[in-house]
Amino acid sequence: MTANAMMNAAEMEAIAARHPHLLKGSSSKRIRSALIFDGIALYMVYSWWFFSIGQVLVNANWSIAGTYLADWVSYEVRPDIKIATDGTMQVVYPRHSPLGPNAKPEWVRIETRMVERTIDVPAVAQQAAPKKGSSFSFMAPNSAVGGSAEAGARAETRTEEVVSRATVTYNGTTSIDVAGGKVAATHNGETLLIDLDRSAGVKPEGTLPGWATQKRPGEKITLAFGMTGWADVDVEKISIHNRFPGWANFIFDTNSPFFDKSFGEVASLITSGDRLDPGRSNLALAWNNILYNAEWQHLDVWTKLLQTIVMAFVGTLFASIIAFPLCFLAARNITRNGVLNQVTKRFFDFLRSVDMLIWALFFTRAFGPGPLAGMSAIFFTDTGTLGKLYSEALENIDDKQREGVKSVGASPLAVQRFGVLPQVLPVFASQALYFWESNTRSATIIGAVGAGGIGLKLWEAMRTNSDWENVCYMVILILIVVFIFDGISNALRSRLMGQKTH
Repeated sequence: MTANAMMNAAEMEAIAARHPHLLKGSSSKRIRSALIFDGIALYMVYSWWFFSIGQVLVNANWSIAGTYLADWVSYEVRPDIKIATDGTMQVVYPRHSPLGPNAKPEWVRIETRMVERTIDVPAVAQQAAPKKGSSFSFMAPNSAVGGSAEAGARAETRTEEVVSRATVTYNGTTSIDVAGGKVAATHNGETLLIDLDRSAGVKPEGTLPGWATQKRPGEKITLAFGMTGWADVDVEKISIHNRFPGWANFIFDTNSPFFDKSFGEVASLITSGDRLDPGRSNLALAWNNILYNAEWQHLDVWTKLLQTIVMAFVGTLFASIIAFPLCFLAARNITRNGVLNQVTKRFFDFLRSVDMLIWALFFTRAFGPGPLAGMSAIFFTDTGTLGKLYSEALENIDDKQREGVKSVGASPLAVQRFGVLPQVLPVFASQALYFWESNTRSATIIGAVGAGGIGLKLWEAMRTNSDWENVCYMVILILIVVFIFDGISNALRSRLMGQKTH
């Protein structure tokens, strides 16, 4: 074993002596690889310093990012517990609550009692009708002979039902109980007692736990329960934010007669129930309620998505049609005219050097917001890009096939038709299909600047900073469309390239 090893070492030394360039090349490759690796590492360090990535990560508000992410896949119910000066309470839900009108969720339990309240009701001045023969004074229009008006206000006693205790249960470990001017908040086995004093403000008893914050003494206390939700405790109002997974009212909104009904109840109404609207069937009514859902706006979203698809298709189609003849002028081996070659190529450079987003802004100002601006932006950008790619494909063809067609006496047009097109047409079609699939995504971006399509609606939903579930809905629709078009484009490109190889 040792002899063989020594023999191999001796043979290696002999080879190295006879062929020194082999080892020299191997060592130079290792040095080159090490230099490349070191250069990449230095560049990453420089980028980390130049863009202050570490500081950005430290200063980032990850809690807000987590809240936004949670809003994509969940919704909040936000009742307010309003506290009057006498300690009585009222539970109020927002006007557009996902629970609809007259909400009475099981996780909000209230205790009520009857109270008598004396309130001052302003008296309505009544002008007595002047009798025949009486005099009327412009100085005192409410007084006349034989008539008088009540002055001041009268006291009235009313009996009202008020909330004396309210308990909000987020989950098995988190709840808020409000009664008698005190708040008891429980989370993960810890209980925080808070006194609500109108003169002294909000006063916690003891040290605040990690999930409660108060900026200054007496101000409101914010209770953060993670993904479950949160609450603001103030002297006059306790704002509850309870989070639930899913999308609220995705099928029917709170104005629909089918709202808050189970699938079986809806199916029964559609198939055999009495008409809810005398003017149309329950099926037509249900479909109308889905399309015109005020919270999700399905019809408008789908229409805008279709606009985006049409923008991408028409823009790419027109770009391919215009780039096709121009690429023959730009190809040096097809058109033997240097000036014409350079003019056409610089024209392509001009069109593609201006980003699609900039073209979209330009055409939005020219044509106004809408799909026409988006189609024009795609058309201009892709004409330059496809023209460049097409001309380069023409310059790389095999001249033997063209010379063969020319040798039989074919006309110049026939030479291009039978000697050039069969070589490049599959490549042209493949590139056009790829750009069509890519422009479906690009049309969404340029739509955000007013070029129409679903991009504008997506931007509007993001700008409100509260409709992130609608943003998620539109993003999923865009992903589905991109996946479908990507599959179609890949299948067609594979088929075209396969035909070229056979």
